[in-house]
Amino acid sequence: MARMTVREKLAQLYGVWVGIDAGGEMAPHQHDFVDAEIDLDDLARHGIGQLTRAFGTRPVDPAIGARSLARTQRQITTSSRFGIPAVVHEECLTGLAAWQATVYPAPLSWGASFDPDLVRRMGERIGQTMRRLGVHQGLAPVLDVARDLRWGRVEETIGEDPYLVGTIGAAYVAGLESAGVIATLKHFIGYSASRAGRNLAPVSAGPREIADVLLPPFELALRAGARSVMNAYNDIDGVPAAADPALLTDLLRGTYGFTGTVVADYFSVAFLHRLHGVAAGRGDAAGQALAAGIDVELPTMDCYGEPLLAAVEEGSVDAAVVDRALERVLRQKCELGLLDADWAPDVPEEVDLDDDESRGLAREVAERSIVLLQNDGTLPLAPGRRVAVVGPRADAAGAMMGCYSFPLHVGVHHPDVPFGVEVPTVAEALRADHDVTYALGCPVTGGDDEGIAEAVSAVAAADVCVAVLGDRAGLFGGGTSGEGCDAPDLRLPGRQEELLEALLATGKPVILILLSGRPYELSRQAGRLAAIVCGFYPGEEGGPALAGVLSGRINPSGRLPVGFPAAGASQPSTYLAAPLARRSEVSTVDPTALFPFGHGLSYAPATWQDVSATGSLWPTDGTCRVRVTLRNDHDRPTSEVVQVYLHDPVAEVARPERQLIAARRVDLAPGETRVLDIGLHADLTSYTGRAGRRLVEPGDVELRVGTSSEQIVSTLHCTLSGPRREVGFERVMAPEFSS
Repeated sequence: MARMTVREKLAQLYGVWVGIDAGGEMAPHQHDFVDAEIDLDDLARHGIGQLTRAFGTRPVDPAIGARSLARTQRQITTSSRFGIPAVVHEECLTGLAAWQATVYPAPLSWGASFDPDLVRRMGERIGQTMRRLGVHQGLAPVLDVARDLRWGRVEETIGEDPYLVGTIGAAYVAGLESAGVIATLKHFIGYSASRAGRNLAPVSAGPREIADVLLPPFELALRAGARSVMNAYNDIDGVPAAADPALLTDLLRGTYGFTGTVVADYFSVAFLHRLHGVAAGRGDAAGQALAAGIDVELPTMDCYGEPLLAAVEEGSVDAAVVDRALERVLRQKCELGLLDADWAPDVPEEVDLDDDESRGLAREVAERSIVLLQNDGTLPLAPGRRVAVVGPRADAAGAMMGCYSFPLHVGVHHPDVPFGVEVPTVAEALRADHDVTYALGCPVTGGDDEGIAEAVSAVAAADVCVAVLGDRAGLFGGGTSGEGCDAPDLRLPGRQEELLEALLATGKPVILILLSGRPYELSRQAGRLAAIVCGFYPGEEGGPALAGVLSGRINPSGRLPVGFPAAGASQPSTYLAAPLARRSEVSTVDPTALFPFGHGLSYAPATWQDVSATGSLWPTDGTCRVRVTLRNDHDRPTSEVVQVYLHDPVAEVARPERQLIAARRVDLAPGETRVLDIGLHADLTSYTGRAGRRLVEPGDVELRVGTSSEQIVSTLHCTLSGPRREVGFERVMAPEFSS
């Protein structure tokens, strides 16, 4: 560092996005930055800190892309005085965002699986693929807790509960990091709590909500080994996260002891000037972001280049904050081996990004994430029945994928290029076992009466109807779900509800498959539907997984990571609402969920034989254990997800009445009996965060054990006892679903 010029130092603190103008907007306000010409030869003379999306910018053959990346790295190392390679980052929210790479289920499906070990294996597999190509950093997972289901990015979250988001997110981090890839936690903090669910809207969350709901997932993921954090776009109470040292330095580094790098969400440094209006110009924006704790500007240099150089040279930005960020960046490159004397870019001889093992893992995640919400006995479908498969998502491969999958994030801007991976549709998968006819009915949005009439005719000639409805994932208005695709209410998009009513009017049994990025309000139709099956963008193997559930080959075992509202489609809430808000008699809007968080049915439900606790006292400085005995009385394997909720009978108005504190997924063979011994971490009941107050004071509480937040099998009474104590980073919940 002592031998580097200021320009050489700054070169390590920004990314370079070659191909930013490749076509189509993949980040907010990207169109404002495409005019910047990038002279890679000139930049390489001073070094380059990061290379942005070498594979995730346009469709490129993986082998050609790997060779091109290696060539660029050699250019960077040979052109500059110090020969420091660039860190290469990519999106990896549904698998590596590269052409021909496996498209895994979206994060809501991870949450629906309630299976952290499976998600860890998926993260490890994704990380191995990235490292093989020369990618060092993945921009995932999203740890925002879903607060308003109208927000377009609900599909990127893991769910509405901080424990679920934290344990599943930490598992993904552990997997990615075990492969040597830096996991980047996003978005720190408050992004999902925006007003009215509007993207980039201000956040008015108070310190209790931040401490009790929004922060715990980040704490768990940091303990799992995450080495990078990405700031949120939003402001909290008028202070943008990108310029808030209380968040990015005092809390993240001081309280949590984080020593990795903080990277800017795309263009968020420039947004301090362009959108938030708290900076006088790009140099001032750079100075504020650096002082707050953002070490690296992504995706490309805008503020940390010439504007920051001028600000440092004129003395308006302290050179010490540059050195502070530079040291973090270089230490991380050292950890990655990029500063080793013998480092050289690897070029794989063979590149198969969607091999059998990866597809098999994608299938396993999809199968374990499908949620059966309702069934009157119509499912499983009997062999030989004539099935009319209708709806805008029935025969569309894109229906299986979220907005950060490569085909919908990048490929959509290159319509002449195939997906690059095989993605069977629901209609195609059902044809393997059933006599299927297909009708569109209507698109996701739009459509006409003629299309709906054709669908009704198809159903009239069939024994049963499978209606496949839901969302079209996209970006910035290009879909009904996804980044920048917020919803005004929770009614099905377009004319889909009208189509569903027409299908129900035929009198034939109607099975609804919902393929979406958020729950929708189905209260007007639920009582008349034969069955409801939900898949939250289940990935490239989602079609066969759904067909397996409908045919009975797969026993559904997913559980809802977000609840479905019963009524009042423009009044979404989560089960974490304060007690006063949960009482229907105080408002004309009934907050009771149609299908609550944690809900999910099975063709062979486990029998609950016994629930007990180790004792009536729960010391605040120790642990309590809950014992559950389950038996499978069926002739097929089954799964259960045991959920434990903490309930405070005297809960304050300002906090949730109950909250998930443990969950355990267990698989049971036919006739098998299992005794689960679930450890509960008492520190959950005393965490304080920035609010300085406890979630639950020592005294009488209840542990509610069941199959969802509202389906309780047994209630255990405990007394919290022992000395009160202030706990910091170690205050958070148990790091695994089971212990």
